[in-house]
Amino acid sequence: MRDMLGREEVIPVEEALGRIFSHFIPKPPPSVKLPIDQSLGRVLSYDVFSDENLPEFRRSTVDGYAVSASDTFGATEGIPAYLNMRYEIKMGEEPAFELAKGEAARIATGGMLPLGADAVIMLEQTQQIDAEMIEAVKSLAPGENVIQAGDDVKKGDCILKKGHRLRPQDIGVLAGTGIPEIAAYGKPKVSIISTGDEIVPPERPVKPGQVRDMNSYNLAGLISSAGGIPLRKGIFSDEYTDIRSILESSMKDSGIILITGGSSVGTKDMTAQVINDIGEPGVLFHGVALKPGKPLIGGLVHGIPVFGLPGHPAAVTVCFYLFILPVLKALSGESVRTAGTIKDIIRARIDRNIASGPGREEHIGVSLEERNGELWAVPLLGKSGLLTTMIKSDGLAIIPLRKTGLEAGEIVEVRLF
Repeated sequence: MRDMLGREEVIPVEEALGRIFSHFIPKPPPSVKLPIDQSLGRVLSYDVFSDENLPEFRRSTVDGYAVSASDTFGATEGIPAYLNMRYEIKMGEEPAFELAKGEAARIATGGMLPLGADAVIMLEQTQQIDAEMIEAVKSLAPGENVIQAGDDVKKGDCILKKGHRLRPQDIGVLAGTGIPEIAAYGKPKVSIISTGDEIVPPERPVKPGQVRDMNSYNLAGLISSAGGIPLRKGIFSDEYTDIRSILESSMKDSGIILITGGSSVGTKDMTAQVINDIGEPGVLFHGVALKPGKPLIGGLVHGIPVFGLPGHPAAVTVCFYLFILPVLKALSGESVRTAGTIKDIIRARIDRNIASGPGREEHIGVSLEERNGELWAVPLLGKSGLLTTMIKSDGLAIIPLRKTGLEAGEIVEVRLF
């Protein structure tokens, strides 16, 4: 079915994204080996297994005394247990002794337990009687205040799965298990094509009717932050031959192609026509039930996703998070489980009443404030062409497709930038 302007009617965000992924078969760039100190944000191309236990030995989690728990059974402040303090365990050294019954050894957090010890009593739960004796005022259970060998990671365990995007804590575990390098997928390249006779580079003075190219720089930053390599191809006129030429050229070095401008209906709207003419299946949707971002075009040409983005900067950002980011993550080799955006969404109370037209999913820039222990989202209202509403925002409050607005104080989901 087509609307009164001759386009296919707009479809929900989920359906539009589903059309892309029903045709798109992600093929990540070839794997490369990297030292772990250069691997932050990279996506593993294989399962990583540990060759050793972490920790490799039993160690204390507190400052105190290594003891046999049975020597403290029944100990209280009124009836303490008395222990002979015979040794001190030095950090980084293996104890060269074995505790006998009724003995204790001074130990620091992280120190290795000696043979004969199975628990650690905290310093504050003891009293020193003299240089050779302490009293314990608490009864311990075996294993108390102790990390056993392999408690973190056991030899042979799968530490990290293929398709996992590495975080700082992941790199720490790799280092801790003696893995100095990993194999990760290469970074996908994303072409950015700016179109419009009114668009000029940022260094050029603008004439009446002209605007500087904001979108390609905004997209380049978004792509880099998401682990891709942006390829800014330049500014091109709204002519069929120019758009087709640069699109075909970009297919040689890109996994995704973004065309900014030219997605609204008009005499110079060539984007959809070019996508359809170059290859199958062509345009998969033209128009989404989304504000801002309704004119978005999504298609596939010879296996390469191609998006025709609206010209308004705020709409470009919204479309990136909803459509381009999931495709970019899939092309990076990131698994479905880890590619989700749950971690990027929080819940907050909306600061004021917000009206919304039915039949579209609306995204509104908000700043976040903490009030009396609760998080509040303060709408930063402005037209979709205003980039300043985006740079003042901490995220986007989401008004679902079938909701006709929000009431002040209502809980909303906010997609963080």
